[in-house]
Amino acid sequence: MRILSWNINGIRASVKKGFLDKIKELKPDILCLQETKADQKIVSEIAAGMQDFKFYINSAMRKGYSGTVIFSLTEPLHFSYDLGVEEHDQEGRLITLEYDDFYLVNVYVPNSGNGLKRLPYRKTWDDALLKHIKRLEDKKPVIFTGDFNVAHEPIDLANPKSNYNKSAGYTQTEIDGFKQYLHAGFTDTFRHFYPDKVQYSYWSQRMRARERNVGWRLDYFVVSNKLLPKVKDSLILDQVMGSDHCPVRLDMEI
Repeated sequence: MRILSWNINGIRASVKKGFLDKIKELKPDILCLQETKADQKIVSEIAAGMQDFKFYINSAMRKGYSGTVIFSLTEPLHFSYDLGVEEHDQEGRLITLEYDDFYLVNVYVPNSGNGLKRLPYRKTWDDALLKHIKRLEDKKPVIFTGDFNVAHEPIDLANPKSNYNKSAGYTQTEIDGFKQYLHAGFTDTFRHFYPDKVQYSYWSQRMRARERNVGWRLDYFVVSNKLLPKVKDSLILDQVMGSDHCPVRLDMEI
């Protein structure tokens, strides 16, 4: 099974950049997208071009903002949206699918914003996500993936010293929020396979950051430890263009 996750920074813009052809080349069994920036009608129209896939859309109340979608060749047993907490369920940030052997959660974690204005809210969101995945894990193992908007180790961004506790995505609060998943029985699959590899999944659109590879690793596949023996690889596809993020991929035997 090949699962792909990608923050596409606007599904309409990505289609103009050849998104549908790229997905045909990448051949995922399941595709998780974040930051679709479109309502259900628009995403559904685009999804019609992805034959054979079932699709599950969660759009934000605010137009042109946030949003997630999952495309799956296999119809899941069940699907649900959001966290069940009104404060967190206005921005289309989470979709959960249940399969025979695992739950899959596609998540677009809130950015802490300019001046870290949203950092306190971000902490409550991280805590709510942990509760959600632990509830799921009571029934079966969990894979959760997406744009987590945090680089949780110095190796995960190009300039850790200048960004620490100053920039959204690399404050101690956000780092602790991510590490609580690891302490709760989950594994960051890319670091499991590549503990010392410097590779990024996001680059600012300013100052030729991608060309110079001044980036951040913000996009993850995190799995229940009991599921880890079935994970065969976890990759960052940094040669794939079309967004300020690149796709990440999980290969499993199920």
